[in-house]
Amino acid sequence: MVFALKNRGMKRVLVIEDKPSELKELEGFLKEKGYTIVGECEDGTSGVELCRKERPDLVIMDADAPGVKSVLASRMMIRDFHAAVVLLAEGCSGEEGLREAIAAGVMAYLTKPVRKEELIGAVELAVSRFREFERLRKENEDLKNTLEARKLIEKAKGLLMEKEGISEAEAFARIRKISMDKRKPMKDIAEVIILALEKKTN
Repeated sequence: MVFALKNRGMKRVLVIEDKPSELKELEGFLKEKGYTIVGECEDGTSGVELCRKERPDLVIMDADAPGVKSVLASRMMIRDFHAAVVLLAEGCSGEEGLREAIAAGVMAYLTKPVRKEELIGAVELAVSRFREFERLRKENEDLKNTLEARKLIEKAKGLLMEKEGISEAEAFARIRKISMDKRKPMKDIAEVIILALEKKTN
């Protein structure tokens, strides 16, 4: 059974646990600390779908939940939906399970039974680490986009200088003016100029 709850609090959690008593206990711990349960389900397959719909900040998942294997589900939720994942494993899971979880990007890996203080500490640390990870990921993505835009603008300038016989400053000024007139990023204008001038050449 899957429940998709619509509360949009800051600390939004999805819980994947197939044992009702443990699910109730986990949710009790989290609610005491101000977390909002945005969804709950019993298996990894439903968990991935619910994560796609609700986009929680954090997923707490039983490592032995049925459906999609927990490590694979974790990887999908981290990569595709940018959620921090905490796995709860039985004591017999061993080092192999831990290594697989780390490789998947899981932020915390706890052994059952889990004490309240242990869970909340791991959750707070997982959220903090994941936010830092996401900040760095976004910075890297922004840098990549900036470099890509710069390359396109440089190429467009070069083509304008070659085809129109104008200076670098004039080529840049033309791209900037069109960008302002059209209210579009210079990168987009550069792409149009490149396509147009390369088409003329061909």
